[in-house]
Amino acid sequence: MSQAYVTIEVKDQVGYIEFYHPQHNAMPSDVLSQLEQTIINAGNDDSISVLVLKSGGDRTFCAGASFNELISIEDPETGEQFFSGFAKVINAMRKSPKLIIGRVQGKAVGGGVGLAAATDYCFATKFASVKLSELSIGIGPFVIEPAVTRRIGLNAMSQMTLNAETFFTSEWGKTNGLFAEVFEGISALDEAVDTLAKKLAAYNPEALSQMKKVFWEQTENWDVLLKERAKISGNLVLSKFTKDTLQRFK
Repeated sequence: MSQAYVTIEVKDQVGYIEFYHPQHNAMPSDVLSQLEQTIINAGNDDSISVLVLKSGGDRTFCAGASFNELISIEDPETGEQFFSGFAKVINAMRKSPKLIIGRVQGKAVGGGVGLAAATDYCFATKFASVKLSELSIGIGPFVIEPAVTRRIGLNAMSQMTLNAETFFTSEWGKTNGLFAEVFEGISALDEAVDTLAKKLAAYNPEALSQMKKVFWEQTENWDVLLKERAKISGNLVLSKFTKDTLQRFK
């Protein structure tokens, strides 16, 4: 696989959304936009009762923001627009009437942790260590913070944020509520994901939709909040500290 993509496959009323990028499933703006629209469209598709969010490849779920695109940002408007990509995906997940099951087969960094946290139920393998590396490059996990804090709590979120160069194990993720279950490998992960998805798809879709609204109560301000957070990141990415740090990744 050498080309980035976002696809959806519908089987037994379950919509399997898969994203991929050859750079460890990093997320440039065009992939984020495709992912957002795919989630929105699936939410409006009456043939789908439940969604599964997954990525291609074996050992990396999502490496977060595209460093190549971060390096190219030269003005606050472009920075805000880039970070708004993650905000829009998280809000699409939040507002989707369909429950979303996360399938995290490998490492998740930055925005990838935000995607996992924004699912309604998340499974992982033992290889799914997680890291919020943003402070180490001079920005911060501002956009994804509400989703991550909602899932694992402020204390664990703070621990990850301040230990910005540390990978936290999948078991840590399970203990702190990011993952519901952790499996030895991908085959066991996929079996668990499929079993739960098919079970939920057999339930009353109206009840599922109403239950999702309950899960996400008190997040109605996120359209505005995440846009404000994207503006903060968009400004910080232009700082001398961040610009100098990003040069190491060229």
